[in-house]
Amino acid sequence: YLTLTNNLIMITSDIIAGTMKWGIWGAQFTLEEYAAMIEKCIDLGVTTFDHADIYGHYTVEEDFGNALSRQPHLRKKIQIITKCGIRMVTPNRPAHLIKSYDTGKAHIIESVHNSLKNFQTDYLDMLLIHRPDPLMDPYELAEVFGMLQNQGKVLEFGVSNFDVPQVQMVHSFFPVAANQVEISIVKLDAFTDGTLSQCIREKITPMAWSPLGGGKFFDADDDRNKRILAVAQILSEKYDASPDQVLLAWLFKHPAAIKPVLGTVKIERIQKAMEASKIKLTREEWFLLWRASTGKEVA
Repeated sequence: YLTLTNNLIMITSDIIAGTMKWGIWGAQFTLEEYAAMIEKCIDLGVTTFDHADIYGHYTVEEDFGNALSRQPHLRKKIQIITKCGIRMVTPNRPAHLIKSYDTGKAHIIESVHNSLKNFQTDYLDMLLIHRPDPLMDPYELAEVFGMLQNQGKVLEFGVSNFDVPQVQMVHSFFPVAANQVEISIVKLDAFTDGTLSQCIREKITPMAWSPLGGGKFFDADDDRNKRILAVAQILSEKYDASPDQVLLAWLFKHPAAIKPVLGTVKIERIQKAMEASKIKLTREEWFLLWRASTGKEVA
């Protein structure tokens, strides 16, 4: 099977638009609102869209594809990332008796064909395995990845929520282009458990889901969040930015080139996030925020 060099298909935008809440799990966009959101994102330079087959109980992909079909010329301007591997219990999948994982060849092929049909496209820019599967067979995974890549149905493959050994196992059989994990000022694991070091070493793109900690720490009344916000507010005055822009700039500072996945349904927040990519924090400012989060000086 064909094996491509990592990152031949680069993620084209600094911010990735996450679509999980566009449908029935959130904003319940109409077809017109889907189309408008896609266009507005493109206008801002956000050309990469993150999906999963399960979003909206298996409905968001199709809604997105129906909206995109109204202006098919936009397909060449965007990158579609989607995920598979979770079998969710829902009336839309009556054969699923319990929630489980499936990274077998047959399920991946079926998932890809469903996604291609939903998006009304001939190819996916990237397919991620959504969760680590205890029964995952890397030989079988490499076989199906190679087949789908040779057929031109998927350009690149990656993983989501995998730890360092799990990524290394898959990467030793087939190039892993991306690992989508939770990374934020309140979720520091990727900085310390080897995830980001591995991304740099293996040229794997790190995607950060919940890059602002779900926004919860802006309202939470605990000492850690107070410390973080106090520093972020000081820096926001210096850079004429909002605290959330500062905290995104903190992610952009890392040499692994973290790509935040923004789950917002408000185009104004996506615009602000894109502006945050222009903020260049100093090293000391970066460590001020690190200290605020950890509550202690570095060793």
